[in-house]
Amino acid sequence: MPGGRLTQQERQRIAAGLTDGLSYAEIARRLGRPTSTVSREVTRNGGPGDYRPRSAHRATVQRARRGAPADPLDGTPDGTPGGTVDDRIVELAVRSGMPRMMARVHVDLLLSEDGRRTAADLVRRLKVSPASVSVAVNSLVEHGYVRRERDPLRRRDVYVVDDEAWYHSVAISARQTLGSARAAQEAAETLGPGSPVGQRLLKAGTFLERVVGDMQESADRWRTLLR
Repeated sequence: MPGGRLTQQERQRIAAGLTDGLSYAEIARRLGRPTSTVSREVTRNGGPGDYRPRSAHRATVQRARRGAPADPLDGTPDGTPGGTVDDRIVELAVRSGMPRMMARVHVDLLLSEDGRRTAADLVRRLKVSPASVSVAVNSLVEHGYVRRERDPLRRRDVYVVDDEAWYHSVAISARQTLGSARAAQEAAETLGPGSPVGQRLLKAGTFLERVVGDMQESADRWRTLLR
């Protein structure tokens, strides 16, 4: 696996991967680099919608010449993310599998006073393109982390995160996992529950079904804590 600073060619490959809609993990795999290296590179240099490989390379060279201190996102000695509260929460969300732009939008909403932002607010605050914000908020709405409201006076959408969003995100995740469980069980029946593949799928489907049931029951029981 290569080490050291990214080369200009690698930055061009990162830009091409972003254009093709690849995840940070996939871009990193193709480069033979850690995912964190790619995510930090893009975050430092405009985000997925505004990443420019030549500008990023020049900025890195200039930082090296100035002897700039380590980036706060590189983390602390115990492995926890460094930087501001926003940075730390975003890094933890990315490590758990959330795309970085989606995490940045979500955290900005979470830390806002009233939990409300327009798309224009997010573009201005995060300094990214409207297209990047649009993709991120659509994913957040789809997964239940954020809801969309319409401002009738200004004829624009407002994105809102509130306490109930946590319940809805769990419920949506549970439904999606339950769908996978049912698909595995149906496939097991088709292939024959006595066959090796059928047994494997039936066990997996049953396991997921039980876990989802427990998760949904727990979410329903503790939902009052969010009210």
